Amino acid sequence: MSALPADWLGLLVVVYLLGMRHGMDADHLATIDGFTRANQLARPGVAGWSGILFSLGHGAVVIAVSIAVGVAAVQWATPDWLDTTGTWISVFFLIGLGASNIANVLSAAPSAVVRPVGLRGRWARLAVRVNHPVLIAVTGALFALSFDTVSQVALFTLSAKSMAGLSFCLVLGCVFMLGMMTTDGINGLWISRLLNKADRRARICSRVMGLTIGATSLLVGLLGAARETMPEVAAVVEGRETGAGLLVIAVVLASFLLSLRLAAPDSTGAFE
Repeated sequence: MSALPADWLGLLVVVYLLGMRHGMDADHLATIDGFTRANQLARPGVAGWSGILFSLGHGAVVIAVSIAVGVAAVQWATPDWLDTTGTWISVFFLIGLGASNIANVLSAAPSAVVRPVGLRGRWARLAVRVNHPVLIAVTGALFALSFDTVSQVALFTLSAKSMAGLSFCLVLGCVFMLGMMTTDGINGLWISRLLNKADRRARICSRVMGLTIGATSLLVGLLGAARETMPEVAAVVEGRETGAGLLVIAVVLASFLLSLRLAAPDSTGAFE
């Protein structure tokens, strides 16, 4: 992103695509998957909108940074403390989501349908109550407190300020948010539809998808912690964020197809 378009239309397109790519980050997708599953039964009206709500909160911080950078102009410097803050916030939520979903599957009675949970475990009480639209948006805002997000926004905002002033900075912040909402919103709605379909063969499907979403959240969270504490891991992961996001989508889709296969009606008409 060292060279941005010099015309306003080209910059708008690039920033929208950057927002879409940012929404493909594995921590975004895994967290939205967890929130969607957490609310699927208790708050189905919220579940499908988890991605949009997450992006709204995330985008609010992006817009605030755009305005701040636009006002400060060339005097802006991204704070050093953002190097670790966003990563550890996402690690906390992802590990909480993953552990609680896996524990829920393993503790369910063999004949019972595993009910989706968010973060309802006693040890992760703070994270598990994310079942209100405002709280999902706040979580998205917390995820935006990262060096990568802020530095990226600062770079395109400085270009916007030189072109058309502060108002264009605000417009670009909104465009970046719309790009994120496109990716994350589609992901939330997609996961909600998968869970609704899986519920038709609920006993097996609830276990397969519960374990998959839980394990994915847990692994992405642990990878974030490893990236923050182990330079060699950070070097391997660097530049592969979009690929990691696509892998999350592929794993969830594969788990859904596997669950349908395992729960397929037999010749006696089971699972009808």
